[in-house]
Amino acid sequence: MLAAVTTKYGPPNVLKLMELSCPKPKPNEVVIQVRASSVTAADTLMRSGTPYFGRLFLGILKPKKSVSGTGFAGKIEAIGSKVSAFKIGDSVFGETVFGFGSNAEFTCVPQDGLIMKMPEHLSFNAAATICDGPLTSMNFLKRLVDIKAGQRVLINGASGSLGTAAVQLAKYYGAHVTGVCSLSNDSLVRSLGADQVIDYAKVDFTKTNLVWDIIYDTVGKSSFSMCKSALTPNGIYLSPVLDGTLCSMFWTSMFGKKKAKFSATGVLPKAVLKQLLFEVRNLIKTGKLDIVIDRRYRLDRIVEAHQYVEGGHKKGNVVLEGYVPDQNY
Repeated sequence: MLAAVTTKYGPPNVLKLMELSCPKPKPNEVVIQVRASSVTAADTLMRSGTPYFGRLFLGILKPKKSVSGTGFAGKIEAIGSKVSAFKIGDSVFGETVFGFGSNAEFTCVPQDGLIMKMPEHLSFNAAATICDGPLTSMNFLKRLVDIKAGQRVLINGASGSLGTAAVQLAKYYGAHVTGVCSLSNDSLVRSLGADQVIDYAKVDFTKTNLVWDIIYDTVGKSSFSMCKSALTPNGIYLSPVLDGTLCSMFWTSMFGKKKAKFSATGVLPKAVLKQLLFEVRNLIKTGKLDIVIDRRYRLDRIVEAHQYVEGGHKKGNVVLEGYVPDQNY
């Protein structure tokens, strides 16, 4: 099979397309013919080996798991002898988490891992991205802070993968939503439900007279100290970027009413992740949550995909399409 291999830590061109043996399932595993896989900001960080402390888990000199990618959608090609939850031909989506390996023609995951059957109306491209923006933002907004109707919520980076999901989720739960993005993405963010949009090039949201109950910085461009004055007395600052948030999180857990919170969604207990994913899937099935796809690349153009994502201007999600023809767009 063809797979995108990270030969070493570095820029996008360290990714090489190679011919590898197809995975064989263990008794409790399924082999998935990948029809689409995601390319995320987290993928670019893991490829480059930054921040450096992450290499303690990923591999010191080069990635221990060489085939890149985590989000996937496709059809089950083979099953292990003890698999009962799925059958050959099922359309599924999910994430390999720290198993990586989704940027390939085939990948292998345990049946009790982060894998579910796809909603019937959903494309493989859209399904491959669910475990990035939608799942992460559900974790932050619902599990971490239990967002409530009537709260004022600001989403920084509202046009990205996490942001486009967060705007919709916050609106679904009844919040007043402010999105921060570039002027070119104003109409997109408003179409997703934002009540107000701030152009970050013209207005610094941390220096206005406005305050919010929740500030969710999906891109890690701010900090708790920068946003503290823009929070209500019991306001909460959220960021999926640990660098710069760790000290504030520990400090505010002991002092003050305003809090800074971080969560590494991928390391949550499996049962918690599956419950969150089940809720996300239901919102998608009922039309309450849409997936925004910016660009699609073939697997052999993964270097271009990483370059584009690393540029920091994507709108929603970027996906890699496998070599199997897919008319369900």
